[in-house]
Amino acid sequence: MADNNNKKVMVVDDDDSICELLKFVLEREGFRVVVARDGEEALRFADIELPDLILLDLMLPRYGGFEVLRRLQKPDTGKIPIVVFTGRYTDRSTQELIRGETNVVDFMEKPLNTAILSTRVHTILKTSPPVK
Repeated sequence: MADNNNKKVMVVDDDDSICELLKFVLEREGFRVVVARDGEEALRFADIELPDLILLDLMLPRYGGFEVLRRLQKPDTGKIPIVVFTGRYTDRSTQELIRGETNVVDFMEKPLNTAILSTRVHTILKTSPPVK
């Protein structure tokens, strides 16, 4: 298992309360967290920070989630695993289209269950929860 403190997770959402909640939960799990509040910031931070995982909301200002996904498909960032989430209804075919992107590893709907999300992040990053 990898050391959680060496793993960086980028949270991308324009809702401050969701960003703060996910930052709190992920830091409690031992991860370093970077927050981006729109698609443009997400792309810039992905290039600079090269996170180990991206949690990406689909509905974003300045490039929506689909555009961010497309733009991340390049050599430096194309292998970063992405968990996509949304608060909007998405039909099965749209979910399958999203899951079909090469670096999308999961799709979740809001409200996010933080316990399930934490477990999923540990599984993706091959880490384990800290001993409490």
